This record gives sequence, structure tokens and C-alpha cells, in this order.
Amino acid sequence: MRRTLRTCRTYLALISAVAVLVACGSSTKTATPGTKGLAPPKISAATSVGSGEGALNIVVWAGYAESGANDPKVDWVHPFQTQTGCKVNAKIGNTSDEMVQLMKSGQYDGVSASGDATLRLIYGGDVAPVNTSLVANYASVSSFLKNGNWNSVGGQMYGIPHGWGANLLMWNPSKVTGAQDSWAAVFSDADKYKGKVTAYDSPIYIADAALYLMATQPSLGIKDPYALTSAQLDAAVSLLKQQKADIGEYWADYTKAVQAFESGTSVVGTTWQVIANTINADGKTKVKTVLPKEGATGWSDTWMISSKAKHPNCMYQWMNYIVSPEVNAQVAEYFGEAPAQTAACQHTSDKSFCDTYHALDAAYAAKIHYWTTPQKQCVDNSGKDDCTDYAQWVDKWQQIKS
Repeated sequence: MRRTLRTCRTYLALISAVAVLVACGSSTKTATPGTKGLAPPKISAATSVGSGEGALNIVVWAGYAESGANDPKVDWVHPFQTQTGCKVNAKIGNTSDEMVQLMKSGQYDGVSASGDATLRLIYGGDVAPVNTSLVANYASVSSFLKNGNWNSVGGQMYGIPHGWGANLLMWNPSKVTGAQDSWAAVFSDADKYKGKVTAYDSPIYIADAALYLMATQPSLGIKDPYALTSAQLDAAVSLLKQQKADIGEYWADYTKAVQAFESGTSVVGTTWQVIANTINADGKTKVKTVLPKEGATGWSDTWMISSKAKHPNCMYQWMNYIVSPEVNAQVAEYFGEAPAQTAACQHTSDKSFCDTYHALDAAYAAKIHYWTTPQKQCVDNSGKDDCTDYAQWVDKWQQIKS
């Protein structure tokens, strides 16, 4: 299995990120008459898809728009160009913050956005609602990826789901005794493995601590790990500051996590399924993974169309193409995640792939709290507006890491 380096989920340039987030704040949102809080700007969805405009400019995670340049055998861009006449220009986005900035420029037709960027783009007016009836392959996308807090507002989809996965607990059974089933291994019990615990390096990781507290300290009243009041955020930050004493290293580049476990500098921590698969395939050591009893955070990436798209027909054609069964299967296997398209499992080269990634397992997916950009307007559908936003999370993450 091949997975392109995914620096997309890295945490970089936090000071500038705060400035970006402030710029995407309330000044770009519009009040909804007669309701509490804020709503996205009124932008109309397309009503039809015509002939392609001959070009398509998209912002993508590395590995989502392969043209054969990295591997001649891995190419789904050229077949799309042949079918549609839309010449693809793909710009790699290294972080969600970078993607938000690129989309704000108005130079791109669409983006493959993660949940820590989607609401910023929606409320900032940078992406348009999607008319899913114009995307034929949307019908057979997994239902549990539709109308999520991270990709829709008020029942209106703002994109087409692409791929997803859980942030799992991984451990080296030769160093960590017993079967693990709880995030306690990296929080309350982390001192057992002092200096050899690893964690994901991003402000969104605060949600992992909040999820653990939601299960273990119900008196805090946390109902959604992305909808935290100031007091709840402080509790999660306090837990992460305690954890830091036991952290050997944080990781954002997945190859760093692989190397840490293979060298023995890490023995337990948060991971992705592809990391565990890579380690076990290398054979230098063996690891186990579990989606803990408290549940897990995770990602669901979404193809979104720019509100300023110069090539909207080509973007709609791309969204339908990239989630077609054959192509979504190719992307998922290459990238290392579960495909959003249910029919993709009939087209994977590894017939056990969808079982390994739980692609059709709705019960498994229900245990995942998908990354959702924290907003002052709480993202738990409560209607409250006393939650902390992502800019505050960025600031707190700086404090944790300093």
C-alpha cells in the first residue's frame, strides 16, 4: 500500500493562523433574521451542469489528484481530462490554514477540505452550497457522511464526501502489556510510559482530550468535543498539559510516527490505520490498534466548490468523477483511508481493504466524532453561542506546546 506524505494535517505557523482565523471571523458572517446566532452568507447553489469550461483549478491534499507524475501507474487525472475536456491544475495544500487562504484568493474552483477548515470556508462565504442532485454518484455515498456538522448547515450540503478515517490508539504489545481499550493509556495512565507517548500535533487534538473528559468527567457537561465553553476548554488544556510531561514527541507527518514506533522511541499514542499497516508490513516491530471505548476523533474530507468558481461545470464534473466507484476506490487505496463511495469496495485491488478500513461499517463510523471547526456559535446544534472558536484553540495549543 502506498500513502503519499500527508503534511496536510500538520500544525504550522500558528501566529499567522490566528490572524487568518480572525480575518475569517464574524465580519464575514451575516445574521439570520429572527434566529439566534449567525448563518452563512446567502449564496445560491447551481441549478444545472453544462459543458465543461476547459479548465479546473483545485486545491488538494497530496495524493488526491494524482496525474502519474509521482507514479506512472497512479493516474486518475488524465482519464478525467479525456472524458470532460477539463484540464486539471492541482495545487497541493500543506495545511488546512493554507487551504483556507488559497480559497479566499478566488483563484481556485474547489478544494478537498478537512473538517477543521470546512466551516471556516462556509461561514466565510468562500464556498457555495452544493446541489447534490447534480452529482449522480452522491446517491451511493455512505449515508453517515451526509449532512454532518462539518459539511452542512441547516440541512444544506456544502460539498461531496470523499474519504474518512478514525484517529486510533496504537501500542507496541511487547512494551505495553495487556489489551488496550481506553484513551486512559495516553492520558491518566500515560506516566506508565513516560517519554514514550506520542500525540498528534495540531490544535484540533484538543478535541481528543475533550472526548476523554466527556466520558470520564461527565460533571464538566461536555456534549460535543468541538463545542467547548471556556471552562471546558480549560479542562481539556489542563489534561493536555499534564500529558505533555509524558510525551516523547508529537507528530504531524505520518512517516515520523512510523519511525518513532520502529525505533522504539514511542510505544503508545494516537495514530491512523495506515500508520499501523505500514509498521506491521515493514516487520521491524509489531503494533496493535483499537478504536477505544470512549470513541475517537477522526476526519471526513469534503470536495467543496468555490463561491467564485470560474469553471463551475468542470468542478461539478470533477466532484461526480472523483466519488465514482472506480476512482474513489483508487484514491482510497493510494491514500490510505476509507472511501466515501459505498460501491467503491467492489473495485479495490485489495479485496479486504474495505474491511480493514471499516468502510461500510456504520456502527464503527458512529463512534467517530469527525473534525469540525470550533465556532463561537456552538457546533453541537444546541443553538448556543457561548463556545470557544478555533482561534482560541490555536492560542491554547501554543500554550500547551510552549
